[in-house]
Amino acid sequence: MSDTKNESTPLENLDQWEEFLETATYPEPEHKKKDDYRNYDDPARDCVKEFYRLNHKYQTFDFVMKKHEEILGPNKVRKKMTVIQAIELLDTLVDDSDPDIELPQIQHLLQTSESIRTRGYEDWFVLTGLIHDLGKLLCLEGEPQWAVVGDTFPVGCQYSDKIVYPEFFEANPDADDSRYNTRLGVYKEGCGLRNVDMSWGHDEFMYRLVKDYLPDPALYMIRYHSFYAWHREGQYEYLLDDHDRAMLPWVKCFNPFDLYTKCPVAPVWSELKPYYEDLIAKYLPKTLMW
Repeated sequence: MSDTKNESTPLENLDQWEEFLETATYPEPEHKKKDDYRNYDDPARDCVKEFYRLNHKYQTFDFVMKKHEEILGPNKVRKKMTVIQAIELLDTLVDDSDPDIELPQIQHLLQTSESIRTRGYEDWFVLTGLIHDLGKLLCLEGEPQWAVVGDTFPVGCQYSDKIVYPEFFEANPDADDSRYNTRLGVYKEGCGLRNVDMSWGHDEFMYRLVKDYLPDPALYMIRYHSFYAWHREGQYEYLLDDHDRAMLPWVKCFNPFDLYTKCPVAPVWSELKPYYEDLIAKYLPKTLMW
């Protein structure tokens, strides 16, 4: 296998990153002692460690600006798809990348959304659970895994030591660049997260697709659900504005549904599909430009 291939796909499948978060970084308190949190030295997690090494090395301010131009810019050739088509396409992608995986990607989406629905939350919240990970379709664009999944963090300012494997930022050129390695970097105190550029991945991509259609709490859940240094570690307070603080409880509310949801009986997509078709039509256009 070539070095390029290794750097593009250090994970055996995309779910390994989330499994690592659930079991080693932020396990449910009743399932793991607090002293066992953030135990990263298990050799079984070597591929996850390599994933973070690459992510922290290459996610620079310039890289993010490049991705904004390449993927969000006007010259991007986009595909017109319905959300249902995107869900089913993502499921195929995950199956192709790991034929032995027992839980298809569609099950994670449905388990998240159905858990939200059974607890009586607003229907836009249910829809958010269904679509929050659809940005992983970036893999179909040939994006390396470290530019699709992983904890997100601000670029253009000092990296928090509460980000997983902070030592790997030593290889990031921004760490030695005086424009980007100070507490505020290119930002102003209290500028608000909407004015902060985050590391590139599926969160930002999906947010950009739906930002004109969903309420603010839903958009924060989609855009920042992987920003663990903020919503789980309380970092980057100095960049926040009052609106960010008002939205934080929604992001915190969403996180357990995303990370810990396990249904004893797997939802059946064919049975639920009509409900979700109607729900999608209530909030989103018939097609989106992916």
